[in-house]
Amino acid sequence: MLLAVDCGNTNIVFALYDNTADVSRQLGCWRIETDVLRSGDDYTVWLGQMMAAANLAKDMVSGVVMASVVPEITPQLVMMARAGLSLDPMLIGDAGVDLGILVDIDNPSQAGADRLVNAVAAKHYHQVPAIILDFGTATTLDLVRADGAYAGGIIAPGVHVSVDALYKAAARLPHLDVKPWDPTLPVLGRDTISAMESGIFWGYVGMIEGLIARLRTEQGADLPAIATGGLASLFAPHLPMISAVDVDLTLRGLVAIYNLNNESNSAVTAHQT
Repeated sequence: MLLAVDCGNTNIVFALYDNTADVSRQLGCWRIETDVLRSGDDYTVWLGQMMAAANLAKDMVSGVVMASVVPEITPQLVMMARAGLSLDPMLIGDAGVDLGILVDIDNPSQAGADRLVNAVAAKHYHQVPAIILDFGTATTLDLVRADGAYAGGIIAPGVHVSVDALYKAAARLPHLDVKPWDPTLPVLGRDTISAMESGIFWGYVGMIEGLIARLRTEQGADLPAIATGGLASLFAPHLPMISAVDVDLTLRGLVAIYNLNNESNSAVTAHQT
């Protein structure tokens, strides 16, 4: 079985896949808050508990692939794999890891690992060219060309980041939870909370509509948009330009990269033999 680890600024997602068939099947998925103070041992114990609750054993894991955008945590996750699972993880960004796509931007080293993995997943599992819309700590829009190349993107503050900023900057405004929009409610708020809820929700809908429209105009094509991230399912019903919601896009991209590199290594070994 293959363990895929997606470490973001807000959460770390661990997903276990049965990777023996032609189509990998997810057996379990667990999420934990990103915390730079956790050690590799902490992650090992926690993951073991999560797997045991799902009747899965750690010794069933035969491979680990990771993407991380939090450099302080990456060594702890690597330690978890090596000490806790006795496996050397495949880490996105390492020199020996082939993504199978061109990173066609001015400074390829600046591209976030998760965004590149999403591009790989779009190439493998969806129709390209396409726009990838990721509702994470940041709200990002990335362009994947017809050849699968990552061609750049847009970064805006994430929904939760904006909510927190509004709460911290305005003394009399309450902190809100982001929730699905009640279709019976008007856009016009009648009190402070309803006004804030409308501004956050419809403000983001309007921003995304505008950015996708501008990208399509700039690229001269009615590009499909693939939504992913924790809030994708919440906003997608109000964004008709979204053609698909794939909440596991990053995880599936990690599986694709792991398999690509394993196939490449097997081919080299066979040739050398």
